[in-house]
Amino acid sequence: MKRNVTILGATGSIGLNTLDVIRRHPDRFGVYALTASTSVDCMVDLCLEFAPQYAVMADEPSAQSLSERLAGNDRTRVLVGEEGLCQVAGDPQCDTVMAAIVGAAGLLPTLSAVRAGKRVLLANKEALVMSGKLFMDAVVEAGAELLPIDSEHNAIFQCMPPDRIRDTRGAGITRILLTASGGPFRTFSAESLRSVLPSEACSHPNWSMGQKISVDSATLMNKGLELIEACWLFNTTPDLVEVHVHPESIIHSMVEYADGSVLAQLGSPDMRTPIANGLAWPERIDAGVAPLDLFQIGKFHFERPDLDRFPCLRLAAEAFRLGGTAPAVLNAANEEAVAAFLDGKLCFADIAVIIEQTLARVATVAADSFETIFEKDAEARVVAREQMFKASVEGHS
Repeated sequence: MKRNVTILGATGSIGLNTLDVIRRHPDRFGVYALTASTSVDCMVDLCLEFAPQYAVMADEPSAQSLSERLAGNDRTRVLVGEEGLCQVAGDPQCDTVMAAIVGAAGLLPTLSAVRAGKRVLLANKEALVMSGKLFMDAVVEAGAELLPIDSEHNAIFQCMPPDRIRDTRGAGITRILLTASGGPFRTFSAESLRSVLPSEACSHPNWSMGQKISVDSATLMNKGLELIEACWLFNTTPDLVEVHVHPESIIHSMVEYADGSVLAQLGSPDMRTPIANGLAWPERIDAGVAPLDLFQIGKFHFERPDLDRFPCLRLAAEAFRLGGTAPAVLNAANEEAVAAFLDGKLCFADIAVIIEQTLARVATVAADSFETIFEKDAEARVVAREQMFKASVEGHS
């Protein structure tokens, strides 16, 4: 049966790769809705090619511009803002939602897709980081089908018995081995990290990603967020998730079993593989990915992460153990600090400092409602900005 797909974050790396897979299989997938922030030029091209019923832009000027440039095209209706995002994510005419909006902004529309009982292809890790238990409870209550798209979590998913994904403790699984490329600064000294430029942080050695995720990869915060996501997806704890720095990015993650077996999922560093896996699951389809040449690769290397030079991974594990709203505070502080770094207003090495200061200053409470989570998210952003302003003043005094 042909699947109708809504792509939240269509103009980002994940969104464009999803459309590339869909383009290869027009008999299997149709595009129901596309959403973007403010990338009007790209959205015009995508709407003309895929003819979605809906296109959603983040703000009114972008939506107005897209409407004007699609004038005469009566196939696509343009919506705007969070309300539009939630509408297309939960629309009954769509059965599959690719949740690829980066950051906290992706939580509510992803939740709308979950509550509507969709197949949700989760590429927005922040949804689980911010609201893990509430989000997973919503999945169960609505009978949604949640499939992980991050390459690491999709690899873990592929290495587990399909009927035991949410019950790893009863499946003979002893450890989840979460791999990390180490980012572009894996061999940098602590002192060298203080002079890193945004352009350098956005140049990942293996993957093509957006700016925010590239910086998160460089600080290892991306791996910290993935650790939290893995704990919720696979019903485990940080003590049973071990991060392995694997510079080649060929082994995407591994699962260790009680009998000594370790199952690994390998592949070229190309997001079309996990995307195709999620779109067609449980079938396998061509994703346009070149076959893996192990002779050319030759060797695999593994290292322990250095938590002194890259403390964000430690902070993420600590936030998960604190529980409640701490992971939401961690995520909000990180988003603010990364934005400031990209704007040239914060030193790369101080991203972790701002996060740690914010975690210390924002009280952790029970994450008993989405309202509470968003309140703490807002509070953490204010505190993070205050800490960065204070640091800038002290630096100029």
